[in-house]
Amino acid sequence: MSRIAIEERGDIRHVIVANDAKLNTLNSPLLEALAGAFEVGPETRAVVLAGEGPRAFIGGADIREMGAITTPEGGRAFITRVHRVSAAIRACRVPVIARIQGWCLGAGMEIAAACDMRLASTAAKFGMPEVRVGIPSVVEAALLPGLIGWGRTRRLLLLAETIDAATAEAWGFCERVVAPEALDAALTEWLDLLREAGPRAIADQKALIRAWEDLPLSQAIAAGIPAFARAFETDEPGRMMGQFLSRKR
Repeated sequence: MSRIAIEERGDIRHVIVANDAKLNTLNSPLLEALAGAFEVGPETRAVVLAGEGPRAFIGGADIREMGAITTPEGGRAFITRVHRVSAAIRACRVPVIARIQGWCLGAGMEIAAACDMRLASTAAKFGMPEVRVGIPSVVEAALLPGLIGWGRTRRLLLLAETIDAATAEAWGFCERVVAPEALDAALTEWLDLLREAGPRAIADQKALIRAWEDLPLSQAIAAGIPAFARAFETDEPGRMMGQFLSRKR
């Protein structure tokens, strides 16, 4: 049975798209459930998004459901559900890490692009094949130029090519690519580094990076001043700086 599984493993939430029989493709019920999986409490330090099994991260949106759409209104409703997943990831208070193995296609690549970081297996494959089934790549596909550049975005979307993990890393889509058997160890390294940072600082930094995407450069620079000032609303800076200085003695 397909579902979105949520597992709280200590201070890390794991969100798993469990539809392995269909390469973890997303239909409307799964999209709605997934969009609600990124509201976390103060004890959560990060969210890991993964697909069930080794064959796919997310193999795209459910093409059978899309093939049954007969009106623009139906198309709008479906793609809005896809967008809401990515919007929830970007609005999540803590970093969301995409743990990618196997296929990462279409809506799956858009959702991965919305994550804060992407860790992939060498066996992962990426593509945006929408034009081959008569639709454009939309919504969070708009994030791709910021990650891989305009030329590579055009190549990926217009030619509907599939690229391997090494290419995805070289292009800047994936921050790290490791052998399948090393995927969880690499993930643990990232999570441990996040735990070493101040939770308030991490949340503020994510929010600021998100704002930088939309602001002109001068405004993005200026936005850092109130963000820095807000850090001192709690004792986190003083406490952590004190710990740092005590280690230096």
